[in-house]
Amino acid sequence: MNKTTPRIRGTTPEIDSAAKRLRYNLTPAEQLLWQALKGKQLNGLKFRRQHPLGSFVADFFCAKHKLIIELDGAVHDQQIEYDDARTQKLKEFGYRVIRFRNHEVSANLDAVLEQILEAVSAISEN
Repeated sequence: MNKTTPRIRGTTPEIDSAAKRLRYNLTPAEQLLWQALKGKQLNGLKFRRQHPLGSFVADFFCAKHKLIIELDGAVHDQQIEYDDARTQKLKEFGYRVIRFRNHEVSANLDAVLEQILEAVSAISEN
């Protein structure tokens, strides 16, 4: 089968399956942000949740602007080097990655949404 895909080469059925599982097990912060992003609610931007990109699964992804949004909980305090390497690899593929702590989303969703819009604006200017 000859299939073309906009995903980074290397996405596997296992990664696709993991993404699907994650979609149905969102953290409370992911659920809150998804409620604000889904259905093009944020300035008409289309986001996908738990989207497979190569060997990674992005928490939220806007294909039009090649923007990845990652939400970090306490576990990320123990995997800083991994997260940095992952972000660097995604940047090499032309993606912009922005990160928020779970508590930022819960405490001030409006500020998070504003930062997302600023990131999109910065991408559009380039």
